[in-house]
Amino acid sequence: LYGEDEIKMEPYYIITKLPGHEKEEFILMTPFTPSMKSNMIAWLAAKNDQPEYGNLIVYKFPKEKLIYGPMQIEARIDQDSEISQQLTLWGQKGSTVIRGNLLVIPIEESILYVEPLYLRAEKGEIPELKRVIVSNGSDVMIGKDLGDALGKLFARTFREKGIVITDEEKTLK
Repeated sequence: LYGEDEIKMEPYYIITKLPGHEKEEFILMTPFTPSMKSNMIAWLAAKNDQPEYGNLIVYKFPKEKLIYGPMQIEARIDQDSEISQQLTLWGQKGSTVIRGNLLVIPIEESILYVEPLYLRAEKGEIPELKRVIVSNGSDVMIGKDLGDALGKLFARTFREKGIVITDEEKTLK
């Protein structure tokens, strides 16, 4: 989705540490879903740093492991009651809600999905970032910015796994 329209997902640039590599790299990437299906089966990275500029790497997911594709995550976002209520509320006030491009970001052995939400005033031309939605595939969280959304996502993950973080551990020294 982009805004209200369902469009083909275009490749995008990110800086990430590829699996099995020691340092971050600037890559062009795109996720792959099978024809007529929604789950993600692989992602392709095109390296943009020298000396490997232009090299392509395909990362395939095990067939027995279900990895949500972009449209499945969009559906999970649409089904989240908190997000749905917020989008409806903003849309009723004469503003236009713009859903930004969903990014599928590989991190170590997992996938992080990130989608910005923008609001454009009825008479305004420039949209303003209002919220950021993140998902790890199983949970969907919304926050005022990326840090807030990630904090909520990881707090839920830690609670579900029985991990307790004390106030002392929260403080960066």
